[in-house]
Amino acid sequence: MDFHKSQIFFYLLSSFLLGVFLASFFNFSQSVIYILLIVNVGIVALFGLKNRWSLLIAFILIVFVGGVARFNYSNLSIENQTDLVGQEVSFNGYIDSEPDIDGNRTRFVFKTGDERILVTTNAFPRLEFGDRLSIKGELELPENFTDFDHVTYLKKDGIRMIIFYPKEIKKTDLNLSRSIQFKVMIYHNIFTLKNKFQNAINLSIPEPNAAFINGILLGTRQNIPDDLKNAFSKTGTTHILAISGYNIMIISEAILLGLVWFFRRRVAFWISVAVIILFVILTGASASVIRAAVMGLLLSFAHGYGRLYDQKNSIILAGAAMVWFNPMVLVFDIGFQLSFAAVLGLIYIFPWLDYKLYQVSKFVPILFSTRSKLQNRGSSISQLNQNDLREIGSGLKELILMTLSAQVAVAPLLIYYFGNFSLISLPTNILILSFLPYAMLAGFIAGLAGMIFSPLGQLVGYIAWAITSYQIWVVEYFSLL
Repeated sequence: MDFHKSQIFFYLLSSFLLGVFLASFFNFSQSVIYILLIVNVGIVALFGLKNRWSLLIAFILIVFVGGVARFNYSNLSIENQTDLVGQEVSFNGYIDSEPDIDGNRTRFVFKTGDERILVTTNAFPRLEFGDRLSIKGELELPENFTDFDHVTYLKKDGIRMIIFYPKEIKKTDLNLSRSIQFKVMIYHNIFTLKNKFQNAINLSIPEPNAAFINGILLGTRQNIPDDLKNAFSKTGTTHILAISGYNIMIISEAILLGLVWFFRRRVAFWISVAVIILFVILTGASASVIRAAVMGLLLSFAHGYGRLYDQKNSIILAGAAMVWFNPMVLVFDIGFQLSFAAVLGLIYIFPWLDYKLYQVSKFVPILFSTRSKLQNRGSSISQLNQNDLREIGSGLKELILMTLSAQVAVAPLLIYYFGNFSLISLPTNILILSFLPYAMLAGFIAGLAGMIFSPLGQLVGYIAWAITSYQIWVVEYFSLL
């Protein structure tokens, strides 16, 4: 049996991901890797080079071992840190993350050499990304909370140790390499822009709507009231407060649906890509946000805005590339998994639901069919072609189906990680996620406008306030059920 090149490509990438996945749970020693390679040579020697099956199995096994070795190398580089646990040490380095201020304390990632350490200290004096510090304190291993796998959360970012309220923190004149200095300069400007954007939203939109907007746009939750956080948790909608590929994709969706009124389809798509890049910069351009942006843009391509020859191979190629750069994200990054699940939902579940709804529309055309109406309206709007009309007119229906498809796909992961499934989660998600792109778009424009001219930001902010007020009301109402 002959395989198409695209099938072989898919099998090879899948075997790499499988190697990383299994290595995340099981310890593959060097001897095990050598045994697998010996088996591989034996297969080729037994069946010969002319046997296509044996060659395919050999290459799959080699790539599988490559996945195992890639994870082991990445894991070993951070495992070597743990021999210092329990000791009081002194490190020189720089702050490698945006400090997260929560009340009277702040948390940041401290980079010293090849090691990354999570530091918790007082909120004052204020620290910034790139500050060069000398820190003296006792190294500890992180512990899990009752409802949160903190160890896994840190592991995906290469963090295995923490320092809790170090004895001494002082700024130094540590010399950094040119590459690090360039990185610090770029990210310092990005975080400055992000803070201006967040402040503009706070001035343009009243609370708690501003905190909600900052949550869905920037992933910041510290200003969201506890009772509202509990309402999101009860209704299974907490995921919208985290930046994921799905969130970024629906921004692109909303922007695209608006732009096709004024530009050709392809031009509108690339403008939406530029907006997504700007969005990534405003949110801080962290590794998780960049991964979410890649997945979000792939979602847009998969939904038909690009011209992917093979959706399946394109998605798995992007995933394999991200896993190669950071093997920890495959098993230890929940956001990465949710983004992939949403991709699969839109590729495989959405077309099936759309087809089924189209079949129903033949019997109930008044409620479900927009295609015939669009065709009748086509002659009255000469500026738009038939495809644009169909896309705009069916936008709301597609958005609801996309929401439902993504929710069905991510539901198993949400149940696994959060240990429960709310019966009201699906209707709540449909009711609020259908308006999420408009809330995000209005909040995004309000923030940009507020940075330029505060009254203009407040004017647009009324629209964002109205939409988010409805969403908050839905979440609070259903949480009471």
